[in-house]
This record gives sequence, C-alpha cells and structure tokens, in this order.
Amino acid sequence: MSDAPYFKLRATPIEDVLARAALTGESATMVQDEADIVAAIDRLEAGGFASDAAKLMAHALPRRESVWWACMCAHHTEPANLPDTDRTAVAATEQWVRSQSDETRREAFDKAQQAGFGTAEAWAAVAAFWSGDSMSPLGQPKTPPASHLTGTAVIGSVVLAAVRTFPERRDDRMRRFLASGREIASGGAGRLAHEDAP
Repeated sequence: MSDAPYFKLRATPIEDVLARAALTGESATMVQDEADIVAAIDRLEAGGFASDAAKLMAHALPRRESVWWACMCAHHTEPANLPDTDRTAVAATEQWVRSQSDETRREAFDKAQQAGFGTAEAWAAVAAFWSGDSMSPLGQPKTPPASHLTGTAVIGSVVLAAVRTFPERRDDRMRRFLASGREIASGGAGRLAHEDAP
C-alpha cells in the first residue's frame, strides 16, 4: 500500500476524469485549470458543490473501489424496509468487488434488473456490470462499455442514496460520502455506520 494519501484517486489522469465527469457551469470553471484531482474534489466540496465533487470521485477511483464506495453509501442510508430485491442486488455487487469474475458481474446485473433500476443498490450493481469487458450477452461478440459508464452508474447510486427518505439530509450525507471515498482512496474500507445507528 502506498504511503501517499488518496493515492487511488490519482491513478487516472485528471484530464480523463474531467472528460468522463463532464461537469458544467460554475463547478466546471472552478476546476478547469486544476492539475490535481484531490485538490479539485476539495475545491468543489468547499465551494458548495459536493455532488459534483462526488462525481469526480466516482470517475477518479478505480472501478472496483468506485463500485465499493457506492455500496458503502447505499448501506449508510438503507431504509429498514428495503426490499429484498435491493438487498440481493447490493450483496451481489459486493460479491463482485471481492471476486471480480464475469459470473459475479453478470449476477449483479441480473439482480439490478430484478430490482427495477430505481435504487442506489440497483445502480451500484449496474456499475459492477459496466466494469467488465463486455455488455453483450454470453456467447455474443464483445461490446466493451464506454470508459465513463462505471462512474456514471456509481454517481447515480450515490445521489440516490443521498436523497432517499430524508432528502433534506442530502448535504450532510454527501460530506460523509466524500469522507468515505477519501478513506477508500487511501486504501481503507470506507465503511459508514448506518445514519440512524445509536
């Protein structure tokens, strides 16, 4: 493990991260000349653009770590009445993070379909699927996913986790999510206690 903080955020050139994240407006202007991805994330968060900071993090983290981050955020705001289809989807996603096999990747996508693509858990599972080498059915010619798709699904998951049940908690949640992402970027697990835990 590297001794440098947030070393996993710096694995992808910032130019590639910015292109994938496709920020617009003031947030794009704030970071257009930034040479360091960590500084760009920090600047956006400090400037009140936590969601855009999270978007950069989703695209900057390596795919495996980015998908894991989505799972951690989903667990943090998981409602007590979370449907079994969503529980199964996030469990399948975490299994892919551990093994990164094509079988577990496709299993995660199957669970996302069963969950209806409407939740943080389902989009974390989609992110796992888009982290592989093909979106085609088994036995068909490979269709590689575009390089931005994993991060796009991850930020979709993270945003859904931030606004569910209590959307007024979004900003506080995003700050905790970003802290989790930084821990993951430094080689940690990024686990977040459930927000309603005593």
